[in-house]
Amino acid sequence: MFSDEEETGEAPINAAVPDYELDRPRRSGGLTVEVAAGAAPMAQAAAQTAAQAAAQAAAQAAAQAAASSCPPTVLLGVTGCIAAYKAAELLRLLQKAGARVKVVMTPAAAEFVTPATFRALSHEDVALAPIASADEPIHHISLAAEADVFLIAPATANTINKLASGIADNLLTTTALASEAPMLIAPAMNVHMWRDAVTQAALSTLRARGIQVIEPEAGLLACGEVGEGRLASIETIAERTIAELMRAHSLQGRRLLVTAGATREFLDPVRFISSPASGRTGFLLAEEAARRGAAVCLIAGPSELPTPFGVELKRVISAEEMLAASIEAFERFAPDAVVCTAAVADYRPRLRAEQKLKKPDEPEAAATMTIELVLNPDILLTLAQRKERCFVVGFAAESEHLIVNARSKLHHKGADLIVANSIADAGIGFASEANRWHFVDADTAEDTGVQPKRALVGKLLDRISERISQEAPR
Repeated sequence: MFSDEEETGEAPINAAVPDYELDRPRRSGGLTVEVAAGAAPMAQAAAQTAAQAAAQAAAQAAAQAAASSCPPTVLLGVTGCIAAYKAAELLRLLQKAGARVKVVMTPAAAEFVTPATFRALSHEDVALAPIASADEPIHHISLAAEADVFLIAPATANTINKLASGIADNLLTTTALASEAPMLIAPAMNVHMWRDAVTQAALSTLRARGIQVIEPEAGLLACGEVGEGRLASIETIAERTIAELMRAHSLQGRRLLVTAGATREFLDPVRFISSPASGRTGFLLAEEAARRGAAVCLIAGPSELPTPFGVELKRVISAEEMLAASIEAFERFAPDAVVCTAAVADYRPRLRAEQKLKKPDEPEAAATMTIELVLNPDILLTLAQRKERCFVVGFAAESEHLIVNARSKLHHKGADLIVANSIADAGIGFASEANRWHFVDADTAEDTGVQPKRALVGKLLDRISERISQEAPR
């Protein structure tokens, strides 16, 4: 009876679509929670507890939405499994938190809950067909552009593996591929499908891309087996989505100046002093800050990375060029925060040869070469001295005494926070997808553990957002 997309992640129900009593809301801790008719008392108690935990975040999201003439939009993707009926309750919780909810469904999902259900609840057209009418925008592009957060709940194993592989064969997966919004997925499937190596590899791929996975619960599944795979409670999913929605707007109206990549200090036209830094961290940080609503100016050394969407990019080569561009941007841009991720060369050759330097004809004369170096300008120190109310973050790549050296840099540069990492940790850091950071301020040092760089920049921006939210925009 199930389609090829369906995975059974919920206990059996007596009807294909449950009979909701949507006119009988129950309020708990300030968050209105609507419960399906016939829900067990234990489930109601669990819902009340989870709702209380979500109440504060929901109230903040509602206030944020009320302050805006256009409430934030959650694009809710529904895939084909028995848990699809719970997406209707989830939709109502998100609405009560102040969100506008649009629904996109896979064809298999429509076999479990009709689009009419979601249309009636959301008061929005439900997206199902890949092509809208000829006089409307391209459907998957317009849907992706509207989303502040993209939530897929429930997410079947089939859809999860498609997302990881970039397969776009229905409107939901095509929209996911086109979307730049933060994404969350709430898996629901059989325990053996959940544990399968292919599924876990796909989930790891998605996590590495910054997609949040709302872990399923263990319990009785629709197939009669017991184990992981049961859709997380709708209160948990709503709480996580609300938090992400708030993060998605956490830098609205703010301005960030970011430096990234290595500088190159040329000895002659073909040789230079530099470092292995790729600029990836700074580019990811600029991209994520722009997604959260900030205006971002990125000053970057030589890099093959493309310009992040919505970011003003200035490309430079040397430390002196980076300093000049940073000062100009600082004075023009008046940033609320400066994040110096760039690996700036400490020294440069005193003289740069106009022509390529050649080896002497006599081999013994070429055994050694002396290059006189001079100190480069200190970009972090210079910007920190101008900061006034600006929050300044520096980076420190150290080979020893990580925290001691980072705190010394914090003090001598006048920064507010140093992000330190050890270059002795093999396989992470320069030119890799992951790193291990330590957030070091005057009093504390927080170890993040090894995480994808995209996740790390999110944590850093959370800290920046929390700090600058105490100040009015400049």
